[in-house]
Amino acid sequence: MTAFERYDAVVVGAGFAGLYMLHRLRKLGLSVRVIEAGTDVGGTWYWNRYPGARCDVESLEYGYQFDPELQQSWSWSERYAAQPEILDYIRHVADRFDLRRDIMFGTRVDSAHFDDGSNDWRVITDRGARYQARFCIMATGCLSVPTWPDISGADTFAGETYHTGRWPHEGVDFTGQRVGVIGTGSSAIQSIPIMADQAAELFVFQRTPNFSVPAQNEPMDRELEALVKANYADFRARNGQMQSAFGARHPRSEASALEATEAERQRQFEHHWQLGGLLFLRAYGDLLVNPEANELACEFIRDKIRSIVRDPQVSEKLLPDSVVGCKRLCADTGYFETFNRPHVHLVDLRESPIECITPEGIRQGGQDYPLDALVFATGFDAMTGALARIDIRGRKGVALSERWEDGPKTYLGLQVAGFPNLFTITGPGSPSVLTNMLYSIEQHVDWISDCVDDLRRTGLTTIEPAVEAETAWVEHVNEMAGMTLFTHCNSWYLGANVPGKPRVFMPYLGFPEYVARCNEIRERGYEGFVFG
Repeated sequence: MTAFERYDAVVVGAGFAGLYMLHRLRKLGLSVRVIEAGTDVGGTWYWNRYPGARCDVESLEYGYQFDPELQQSWSWSERYAAQPEILDYIRHVADRFDLRRDIMFGTRVDSAHFDDGSNDWRVITDRGARYQARFCIMATGCLSVPTWPDISGADTFAGETYHTGRWPHEGVDFTGQRVGVIGTGSSAIQSIPIMADQAAELFVFQRTPNFSVPAQNEPMDRELEALVKANYADFRARNGQMQSAFGARHPRSEASALEATEAERQRQFEHHWQLGGLLFLRAYGDLLVNPEANELACEFIRDKIRSIVRDPQVSEKLLPDSVVGCKRLCADTGYFETFNRPHVHLVDLRESPIECITPEGIRQGGQDYPLDALVFATGFDAMTGALARIDIRGRKGVALSERWEDGPKTYLGLQVAGFPNLFTITGPGSPSVLTNMLYSIEQHVDWISDCVDDLRRTGLTTIEPAVEAETAWVEHVNEMAGMTLFTHCNSWYLGANVPGKPRVFMPYLGFPEYVARCNEIRERGYEGFVFG
């Protein structure tokens, strides 16, 4: 049997989180092995190459801030960067800091078991590599495991099948084809207009209509870029004080939508519609806490859809009936306009669900839709999916899947009781997906790095949460969510898109408050943690 190769730390994943984690641990003088399933760095932006894939946070805010020279030297081409450019940026960072030499590519982790005797983690990969390390750090990403719907006959389809989360790297040309898209979430909303440019016929199978606001993307404003770069530190600091850690140039109005006149509301909503994307939700301070205020914003967007889509029957089917913002708001470029094209067809699954997939296409409502290609835009097993696919076992061989049987439990989204020295970057219980992910990633990596350094300097061997602290934190996360409208619809924040997954609100609401709490806990000697 192959012996275990010894490192100070094993990091799983080479996206934004894994790369920065590697960089920080190297600075501490630790030996590190990073394990990555892809053939190169990039994480989410390596796998998600579907047409139109684009970030919904402005480019000037979506980048590392740990290195001032890196910030100054890189220039983005658009207000919202597209996937190829983001991947170029990540590759540039890997080259700049010579990170690839410590990464094992094309490799998946099968198991990670804590050894009670040595207080080490033993990690085994699908290629038979075996590693032993004091620290095991999961940088596996929040949206990295695609979900596939359980539809009868899916394996019989004779045409090509794709998932937006696992798009072929060489791209796909749908020219002249009849294409079916299942799903109308973010990846579908971004890709459907582009697929419609190619396909002879495009059928969109919609179960739940989604709220979407135009991204208002444009070429990078070089004057704005120069202004931001002239004082990047202040710009970053102001972003860090935002609840979502982005959009400092457009802070949320604290006024109430209910107290404004109808004319004032229309002007305010229109202004934020023109700002674009996620910024729309900053029109008023009570949109995500007051159902009546939220409904005013919903109706504004519905009226926009009615004005864009010419066929009234189609537009009515596209109108969302949920709470705007309880799912991550989508940002699009010409999505609703696409349904004005004669070769684009909307199939409403609320009227009749898909009966089955046949070798020739999809059967729904007693009608057959012949297809040459089928695209699943059906989302991800968010926040916990990647961890659930690894056999992770803590003290006394207890499986993480067993500890999380009723939903994920963490302290600060960083650690799990009974799993010493196992860290999760942007895990459930942290702000992560409700923020600019780059801010959350850097904050987590910095905290973990400081923690590891503190352990080494004080001669302590292990750290893990006390069960009581973990329980209290989970209650606090859900208490915060319960004060808002985030729990008022079936979203992937709750795991509602995965059959059988416990319904637990996973992200923490409020970035500045969270950072302050993390810092306070460390300053108090890691309050709520247990050392070995």
